[in-house]
Amino acid sequence: MRVAVDTNRYVDFARGDEDARATLELAEQVLVPVVVIGELRAGFALGTKGKANESGLVKFLAAPGVEVVAITEATTHHYGRLFRQLREQGTPIPANDLWIAALVMEHDAQLYTRDKHFSSLPQLSLVSQTS
Repeated sequence: MRVAVDTNRYVDFARGDEDARATLELAEQVLVPVVVIGELRAGFALGTKGKANESGLVKFLAAPGVEVVAITEATTHHYGRLFRQLREQGTPIPANDLWIAALVMEHDAQLYTRDKHFSSLPQLSLVSQTS
């Protein structure tokens, strides 16, 4: 399975959460949206363990099977459709999460997240939890 990791699940993984570790280790490929990396680095800049957290992220990104996915012109088409759908449904989500959803759709992956608002997008495949 191709899994795109959301910020909160990467944090779980980095903190040693066994479910997060197992899920990411079982994935054939782990996609990391560039937006997630930006959110993580913003957190690192505000925290007291910035250098250690950055080191862990760099190691994670260099691991076999891990790929950073960036926003492209193609991503914007998914973003636009999802934005319209959410607005029509009256269920907006944060802009960064909308970009993450668009990247997940573009790369035909499952999203690994704890954020419940992604359920407003039924076409988005979410990783089912083992616990």
